[in-house]
Amino acid sequence: MPQEAPFEQPGPTKYGIFGCGTNGYNIILELAKEHERVIVVDKDDMRVRNLRDQKFDAYLRDVTSSEMLTGLPVFEIAFVMTGDGEANLAAVLAIKKRYPAVQVVARSIDPVNGQKLTAAGADLVLYPQEVVARSAILQIKKQHSSRISQRLFTLLAGWEGTLGIITHKNPDPDAIASAMALAEIAKHANPKSLATRIFYEGNIGHQENRTFVNLLDIKMEHLNPEALQKCTYIALVDCAGPGANNDVPPQTKINIIIDHHKDGRHVATQSTFIDNRPGVGATASILTQYLQELDVPIDKRVATALLYGIRTDTREFKRNVTSQDLNYAGFLLPLTDADLLDKIMSPSMSQETLDVIGTAITRRKIQSGYLFANVGYVMNRDALPQAADILITLEGVNTALVYGITDNAIVISARNRDIRLHIGNALSEAFGEMGDAGGHPNMAAAMLPLHYFGKVENKAQLLEFVIEPILKKFRNLVGLENEVKKNGS
Repeated sequence: MPQEAPFEQPGPTKYGIFGCGTNGYNIILELAKEHERVIVVDKDDMRVRNLRDQKFDAYLRDVTSSEMLTGLPVFEIAFVMTGDGEANLAAVLAIKKRYPAVQVVARSIDPVNGQKLTAAGADLVLYPQEVVARSAILQIKKQHSSRISQRLFTLLAGWEGTLGIITHKNPDPDAIASAMALAEIAKHANPKSLATRIFYEGNIGHQENRTFVNLLDIKMEHLNPEALQKCTYIALVDCAGPGANNDVPPQTKINIIIDHHKDGRHVATQSTFIDNRPGVGATASILTQYLQELDVPIDKRVATALLYGIRTDTREFKRNVTSQDLNYAGFLLPLTDADLLDKIMSPSMSQETLDVIGTAITRRKIQSGYLFANVGYVMNRDALPQAADILITLEGVNTALVYGITDNAIVISARNRDIRLHIGNALSEAFGEMGDAGGHPNMAAAMLPLHYFGKVENKAQLLEFVIEPILKKFRNLVGLENEVKKNGS
């Protein structure tokens, strides 16, 4: 029998590995890369000798023995990794009895054994086959994302002419930052032969968005047919295709689509680059990954814009946020201009925005947790989502719809905190045939063009006249019309 613990390692012991088969040994190797002190317990004499030859602190013990912990250094985290479910159960019980505060990760052979391990005090139960599957999926996703980035770079490097980058109507920071980042990648891929122009439709009305564009000195142009004709290539960012929250003609050839919404309109072809990831919280996260994968230098303006884009589209990392969004935000943070970011996030509020919010509050109507507020005619449509953000916080309100009318459209902004309702899908189903509508589970919008009423002068009166038949479809969808009939009968 080999002698006990012939090697002294400096510092306190953090990890104890009980059972050193393939899984246990792989854990030891990973911890060794981090220079952590590890003790190993196994009942196989030859395995213990080999571990000691590799300078690991190994002990010859049976994990089911009542003396298994005697003489071992105290540890903080235990991995119980033998291939015997009952042996693992005995080890977990022994460790938790002697060291209740130790965190225990235990390998299970099946769900029944897993339940026993949890009951015995295991803090985390692992099923190796699931771990392998998750690892395989993670690795292939990483490889796939790297290939996507390289394909985009290769396309841009081979083009000559002008790339027109188009955001959605009334662009938000996510769309604007994504357009900036794509222009930066194009500049790095092909500085001599490819020029870029960033286009938008509608207006940049939200005071934070205006401050964002002004402080970062972002060059954006209003889109018109003549400008579109001058572009050799077209890219859409933060919108799913031509006609999806933009006025790009449906037959227009689109070369690049980068988006994170579910309503994909295009199918990828060899001549069209499409990266649509509904699971990601912001398109800016996708562009950040490109920059990271391609090792493109990121200046402070672009980094600040991307971080702000991720923050706003995830509402300060509270809505539709994923671990990827957090990782990319962490990558960007040290590259940003903190003073500039603070100025962007602390703009003054316009008088009209304040008036719209006040009107929404005074005109609100609530029915069974649904709030509806008509703010009438507005020049700045970005005041509507700000009003909706405030009204959704009211006690007893689960879903808020704030609607108004501009010179050419009825605009609806919705917020939702009812987990039973996907407000983006609801607006798309209710209003999609009338115009652009959709969004996320917690936030959505609709814009219904005034094709036949554009010349009507009294827009507020027009809204009063047409809004109830329009909203009736939404009320039917969520069951409010049935409730009205039931109460009225």
